[in-house]
Amino acid sequence: MVDLLKKTVFTAVGLAAMTRDKIEEAGKKIAEEAKLSEQEGKQFVDELKKKAEEARLATEKLINEKVESALKAISVPTRSDITAIEKRLLIVEQKLSEIEKGNNEK
Repeated sequence: MVDLLKKTVFTAVGLAAMTRDKIEEAGKKIAEEAKLSEQEGKQFVDELKKKAEEARLATEKLINEKVESALKAISVPTRSDITAIEKRLLIVEQKLSEIEKGNNEK
């Protein structure tokens, strides 16, 4: 079971890493070797490209989740954390500017 899972993951990562042209080239070669009709070959290549794109998106999502989790574990602030701090800093700067204006008018 574990071996099947490993093979599936490695296949998905392999498909995700392949370029669109390479996928099409590999699909055509497999279709020729399997002696598929032109229509069947085209369907096979289209399905292979679709699966490769799905694998790429799933791999990208997984990597993003793992990176985000790792950054949280080591307490690296996220973009949203930094944006919130910037907004708070802007408010403090505005209030400080108002206080300085009040002191200069006296």
